[in-house]
Amino acid sequence: MSFIVYPAIDVRDGRVVRLRQGDYAQETRYDADPFTQAVRYSEAGANWLHLVDLDAARGGGYTLAPLLRSLSEHTGLHVQTGGGVREEKDVEAILEAGAQRVVIGSLAVREPERVLGWLRVFGAEHLTIALDTRREENGEWRLPVHGWTESSTQTLFDLAALYADAGLRHLLCTDISRDGMLSGPSLDVYGELCRRFPQLQVQASGGIRDAGDISAARAAGCAGAVLGKSLLDGRLSLQDALRC
Repeated sequence: MSFIVYPAIDVRDGRVVRLRQGDYAQETRYDADPFTQAVRYSEAGANWLHLVDLDAARGGGYTLAPLLRSLSEHTGLHVQTGGGVREEKDVEAILEAGAQRVVIGSLAVREPERVLGWLRVFGAEHLTIALDTRREENGEWRLPVHGWTESSTQTLFDLAALYADAGLRHLLCTDISRDGMLSGPSLDVYGELCRRFPQLQVQASGGIRDAGDISAARAAGCAGAVLGKSLLDGRLSLQDALRC
């Protein structure tokens, strides 16, 4: 199985940013604009880009279609992207703008039956389900919703099973406690996902610091890793990441 490194660009107010544990009040802003940063990743050898519209994630209404079109025209990057996806027409518009996959997060937790319908309409290669998770005191991996202030009644593994049984192929999983913290990935949860659902291509997200973390995620069975802060802060070079 091939392993994909996804450099990540989160966009807020037209700029490249990173949030600490998803908190909009804890933002780090970077100098490069999103297009320039994406071109840098492409020139460094990336084949894929993970692109997030943080403004839309809050208020709906995906705004990065012009950027997608520019990337499609000027780079060879394949893009998986999301933020503010609420309706089937949003998925269609993002794919038409040049994305290879549309990332669906909170709606996939709140309204899984609706998202399962989109999986049938658009096909397994065009959707990535993103599940943000947090380990509760009882050891269960729950799915926080409403700005991570409440938890879904379903566990991570319950919902992953629902989507896997319906034919999902691409699952991105983020441990909220590790997001933007450079504290290492949650290998136990990734290993368990990969063991239970070998049909899923699991993407590790959150906490990846260095090439060793990427190798460990791959050894746990993951099909890819999303890299944000470690690349933007210069802690890890994309070339080193790709060599893993």
